[in-house]
Amino acid sequence: MNKVVVGLSGGVDSSVTAAILHQQGYEVVGMTLWLMKGKGQCCSEGMVDAARICEQLEIPHHIVDIRDTFQTYIIDYLVSGYSAGITPLPCSQCNKAVKFGPMLQYARENFGIDRIATGHYARITVDEATGRYQLRRAVDRSKDQTYFLYDLSQEILAGVLFPLGEHPKTETRRLAAELGLYTAEKPESQDLCLIEAHGSMQKFLDQYITPQKGDIVDQAGRVLGQHEGVHHYTIGQRKGLGIAAAQPLYVIGLDAGRNRVIVGERTEAQHAECTVQRVNWVAIAAPTTPIRAEVQIRYRSPAVPVTVIPLDQDGSDRVKLVFDEPQFSVTPGQAAVWYDGDVVLGGGIIEPLEAPTS
Repeated sequence: MNKVVVGLSGGVDSSVTAAILHQQGYEVVGMTLWLMKGKGQCCSEGMVDAARICEQLEIPHHIVDIRDTFQTYIIDYLVSGYSAGITPLPCSQCNKAVKFGPMLQYARENFGIDRIATGHYARITVDEATGRYQLRRAVDRSKDQTYFLYDLSQEILAGVLFPLGEHPKTETRRLAAELGLYTAEKPESQDLCLIEAHGSMQKFLDQYITPQKGDIVDQAGRVLGQHEGVHHYTIGQRKGLGIAAAQPLYVIGLDAGRNRVIVGERTEAQHAECTVQRVNWVAIAAPTTPIRAEVQIRYRSPAVPVTVIPLDQDGSDRVKLVFDEPQFSVTPGQAAVWYDGDVVLGGGIIEPLEAPTS
């Protein structure tokens, strides 16, 4: 019998994933990662709901304490990044370093199982010509999560199932109700687990970073207002500046060294190019010459035409992205993920941009 370990968060997506595989004849083992203390989709409430789903499906449930790993790779990572004036993306980091890798390792070492599954909306195929595993967008593009999964290695992709990748979200809800799952009517999580646990990212960060007042300035260095802490802001932000101006102003730079938030008009927040580090090539081996693709620089932003130019000799670790048209709110610390159609070619983390003068 095929065996699979399903990552259960306590939400409807992972619940339906477990149910689908159970119906398909898999011997399913439920696993919930204990990431942090407190309430939240992946913590106390989620663990209880996950246990109830396993009881309902009559499958074993295991809780794995991975709080130290989460502290190192997510909390410390976020605090370090925000302190330096960048806006880290925790989800792709969490998927690689906290969830998929440790889950697969734990499944192998403790159950002798080489396959895991999650409720993410994505698809995996194999390129018959190269043998490489391909990460593809979900059928339901509005729920597609490949942007957060670009950093998974070939080894991990070889051992992962994404049953919901072929289903629209409405079908997931219908299946949950049809199967009478405990989580069928559970509201969908709208925020990061840290935001759910603490109320907002600002409240979370204020526990680790002491707010320090400073100046909000324009590119010429003129003081336009005051801020309560650089870590409260991100590139492209418009709301919450507290500045009266003839034209709308946006955050165009964060100078953590001088404790300044730099603002400007929308055109000043646009960039024609950026560099990307910590690149992971997925569908193709690292190229040594420029390639054409479509890139997504935010989870909810559309993919736009781009030229991807390798900067390392072997093209593996750093690339330059040259957009066909300047892009608004290119944010250091966020992921840039480039595609060929629905296939993820690769992705990485946007490096700090050339600082605006002030």
